[in-house]
Amino acid sequence: MLAVNGELIRLYWQIGQILDQRQTQEGWGAAVIPQLSRDLSNELPEVKGFSPRNLDRMVAFARAYPTPQDFSPQPVAKSVDASISPQAVAKFTPSAKVQQPVAKLQEEGSLLWQIPWGHHALLLAKVKPLDTRLWYMHQLLAHGWSRNTLALQIDSQAHARQGQAITNFTTRLPA
Repeated sequence: MLAVNGELIRLYWQIGQILDQRQTQEGWGAAVIPQLSRDLSNELPEVKGFSPRNLDRMVAFARAYPTPQDFSPQPVAKSVDASISPQAVAKFTPSAKVQQPVAKLQEEGSLLWQIPWGHHALLLAKVKPLDTRLWYMHQLLAHGWSRNTLALQIDSQAHARQGQAITNFTTRLPA
């Protein structure tokens, strides 16, 4: 499922890039995307996702990330606590090592391919600075945020609060 999502996001980026290039080269007007959407719907009625609004999002996505390979995934930090007993499935040792799809996606390329399309649409609509968008991308992958949770985090400006929690750690620390 993760691999399919990655390929869909990659396809949407490629479509957006092609549309952006054509608009730049040929000076397309605003009527091209709705016409393309109608043509695709007529030719491929069983395929969804090519509404004028979604095609506009694809163009915005390609413009926002012109070189996806620059967005390499960062490994998610895992806490190590000896007092926590791993679940039974973690104790199981299979005879052959099988790489998980998430690990494969992280090795294969861009951070962009790991995030669902709805999350991208939300981030592009609500978060303009690229560095802030990237912060939310890393956090949603690290914490498994749903789209609703992501929206709540954006609305509450979680990126601005990062590291701002009041703590008495330094005053309680022995000399």
